[in-house]
Amino acid sequence: MTSDTNFDTLGLKDARWMLSWQQHGSTATNGSSRSTRLELMSSRSTPTTKKNWVPASKQAVTVSYFFDSTRNSYRIISVDGSKVIINSTITPNMTFTKTSQKFGQWADSRANTVFGLGFASEQQLSKFAEKFQEVKESAKLARDKSQEKGETMSNHSQESGRETPSNTQPSSINGTDDEKISHVGPEAAVLKTENERLKSAVEQSNTNAKKWETELQTLRENNARLVDALQESSANVESWKKQLSTCKEESDALRSKIAELEAQCNEANQEKQKNAQLSARVKELEIELQDKETIMHSHNASFLP
Repeated sequence: MTSDTNFDTLGLKDARWMLSWQQHGSTATNGSSRSTRLELMSSRSTPTTKKNWVPASKQAVTVSYFFDSTRNSYRIISVDGSKVIINSTITPNMTFTKTSQKFGQWADSRANTVFGLGFASEQQLSKFAEKFQEVKESAKLARDKSQEKGETMSNHSQESGRETPSNTQPSSINGTDDEKISHVGPEAAVLKTENERLKSAVEQSNTNAKKWETELQTLRENNARLVDALQESSANVESWKKQLSTCKEESDALRSKIAELEAQCNEANQEKQKNAQLSARVKELEIELQDKETIMHSHNASFLP
């Protein structure tokens, strides 16, 4: 079985469970990688028994279509952690039935299980039904090719048997032990390969979960640092607001003091002007007094003998 994987999904957005259609081998077609969410239910009963639907998983799971080139068959697989939820081989006589506008189901008699899917819309349900029919037709073609190949090999074996004398010992009705082993061997090999693939998928899921957990922890630490930085910035802003308020108060006080000093300066200037005026008046009076004294001396001198 090849490891190449191509996803061909519907691109649905608003249902509950994750579904991806995955094909392996040469029959895989290139398609856009899209995802859809569906509600996955199962009933552990015979296909004809009516039971209440119960969730097949408590969390979102991936449901995958793939082509098993070893067994020349198509399967639907779903794994939730280490638990295999769906391992259904699609057969040509299998039918996907629309039981309501948003719900459909198919019965797997081999797995003794009826699987149901709930969709967000009738259009999404129709798309899934079309894909199921497409895969079922592919399964029919694969079976027909396998039968043709088997008939060709059988005819070739019969012709070889007629041409070559048989020297083998008679076998029992159920076949010899070697024949039993030859039939069981490929089946066991396929199951082993499938188990290894599922184990690898589980390990990959666990690895991804650990990676996402580490990334989540890193994001939490970064968020915590950002919260601390934001709180520190908020504290600094409050401190700056207080300092600004203090500066404004000091500025207002200085403005008041300047106004007061300017008023005092105006009063001093007025006093200086008054003093200058008084000094000038005093000088004028002194001059007048001197003039009067001079006149008096002159007058007195004129009366002397």
